[in-house]
Amino acid sequence: MSGRGSTGVLVSELTKIRTVRSTTWTLLLTFLLSVAISLALAVFMRGAFDRISPAERDSFDPAEFALGTVAYGQVVLVAFAVLVVSSEYGSGTIRASLAAVPLRGRFYGTKILAGGLLAFVVAELTAFAMFFVSQVALGEHGGSLGDPGVLRAVFGTGVYLTLIALFSTGVATVLRSSALALGVLIPFFFIVSNLLGHVPGIKRVGQFLPDQAGHQIMLVTTQTDSVLGPWTGLLVQAAWAAAALAGGYLALRSRDA
Repeated sequence: MSGRGSTGVLVSELTKIRTVRSTTWTLLLTFLLSVAISLALAVFMRGAFDRISPAERDSFDPAEFALGTVAYGQVVLVAFAVLVVSSEYGSGTIRASLAAVPLRGRFYGTKILAGGLLAFVVAELTAFAMFFVSQVALGEHGGSLGDPGVLRAVFGTGVYLTLIALFSTGVATVLRSSALALGVLIPFFFIVSNLLGHVPGIKRVGQFLPDQAGHQIMLVTTQTDSVLGPWTGLLVQAAWAAAALAGGYLALRSRDA
């Protein structure tokens, strides 16, 4: 297939995402929910800052505080990634899509590219907006993007969210059902992973789970007992995303639509 053909497939996938209301709304909600909660908590913290303990004031990092609410937007972005794949299975249009693009590797790769690009743009906009509105709301307690480690943490938060979306895309391709994929991913990220990441004796294993490992990129000054640093943690998360996407491809290639 020609380069123009490849571009046409990409445009088609972007059009599918744009014309499905649920995917558009999940992208918008990822941004609005994350920024709104981050702003609200920053306003609260500004008023309560003088009432917290001296130890808490000394350890307070405005960038980490701003990015700490990213989990709320993450839930919605996971839903977006799942819908990018499962909406076609639910509507039955997957058959027409595969008839139009019979090379399943090209079809799958283009779908990943389309969803991944949109997730990356929204995730980066969300991360930087969370940071800036929080610093304004924190007033004299806020920080600067030029502070050591802050730009890496803010940009890395967008990369973290993108990798979460790609991991979810792979899982959704394997499972093919929106309800089943969300029923697996949401408890995994917000119950199983948190338990494994904080229970003594097994948290050494939990720190290598995709969200726990990737979370290291968002830390600026906080010291943790994780053996992973910001970039090694992100590499572990990327490996999880690659494995999930590979599993999705194998499932798509070996099964009928």
